[in-house]
Amino acid sequence: MKDFTHLDAQGNPAMVDVGAKTVTHRTARAQSIVRLPDAVTAQFAHDDIQTKKGPVFQTAIIAGTMATKRTDELIPLCHSLGLDGCRITIELVGHDAIINCSVSTEGKTGVEMEALVGASVAALTIYDMCKALSHDIVIAETKLMAKAGGKRDFSRE
Repeated sequence: MKDFTHLDAQGNPAMVDVGAKTVTHRTARAQSIVRLPDAVTAQFAHDDIQTKKGPVFQTAIIAGTMATKRTDELIPLCHSLGLDGCRITIELVGHDAIINCSVSTEGKTGVEMEALVGASVAALTIYDMCKALSHDIVIAETKLMAKAGGKRDFSRE
């Protein structure tokens, strides 16, 4: 059985020491899906969704990008990382807003938490901006889609 990496020998929380690891190019992509009811999607013309609070998808992209850069402030045992890149896309497919957050860095630890946080905050921003239209909005799932550059790569694709 594998051990939890964020627990010390006594079972206390501990940040993983990455000092001896090699710097590599690290990437990760996470996806969140927000299910929007008819009351919300009826207000949308295309992917250019406007509410009284402003452009929904564009605001969610900015919020998600800002969140990726502050992941270590939100998740207690995450390392502080200088990110080389972050790209968030949002596509409306039927009643689903599909958010993809891709993050990259040159570092000793991965960026999957940054990608997950970026996608999650973008999803929460969509909820916040659209909740006046309906409280039946559902953030259906957030998941890691792919990561590369560490000890082992991962992909759902």
